[in-house]
Formats: sequence, C-alpha cells, structure tokens
Amino acid sequence: QVQLVESGGGLVQAGGSLRLSCAASAQLFNNYDMGWFRQAPGKEREFVAAISRSGQSARYADSVKGRFTVSRDNAKNSVYLQMNSLKPEDTAGYRCAAGSSWRNTDRYEYAYWGQGTQVTVSS
Repeated sequence: QVQLVESGGGLVQAGGSLRLSCAASAQLFNNYDMGWFRQAPGKEREFVAAISRSGQSARYADSVKGRFTVSRDNAKNSVYLQMNSLKPEDTAGYRCAAGSSWRNTDRYEYAYWGQGTQVTVSS
C-alpha cells in the first residue's frame, strides 16, 4: 500500500522552530525521491525542498534556504523538514510527496502525496 503520513505541524511564534515528519510505506520510500510542498490559503501550492533517495542531494526554494533543512532516514522510511527562524509567511499546509527526481520543483512531477500538516506562525 502506497502511503505518506505527515506529522509535526502546529502553532509557533515567529522565530521559532518546528520539525515535520513524513512516514512512508517501504515500497514508496525505496523507489522515490522525496519533496515537501506548501500551500497557503488563496495561493498556489509551492515547492519547499526535496531530497534524493540516498539523502546526499537536496535543493530548496529560495524563500527557505538557510532556514529549512530536509533530511531522510531510510531505515525508518521517513523524511523530515526542520524549520528554523520561522516567519508568518511560512504559514501554510505542508505536504510531503514522492517523485522521480529531487531536481523537480514542479508539483506535477510528484506522483504520490500525503494529506498534509498545518503550520501556523504567529507574529
């Protein structure tokens, strides 16, 4: 069964940190690169970060570079998004996704999606 389940969202003050987790089925995790996307109300879903199967390559949106870190634990079939120095504009629903290449920032290149977890940053 193909499955992605996110957790770790919540309410945090500006400048704070959160760590999102995404647990995947082994079938999915072993065969795909992983990405994180977010969508704020009234806005398009946007790319946040992605990581290769090996965990050795990653890329970030300019808006989060230097503040967010994506990682994965292949033994636990999980991918993480460490978010530091959070800003109110980071408020969004965050979803993990599985795709063929970590180089892709287009959401249409990702085939499988989790349901998402909400992150709210207060000013």
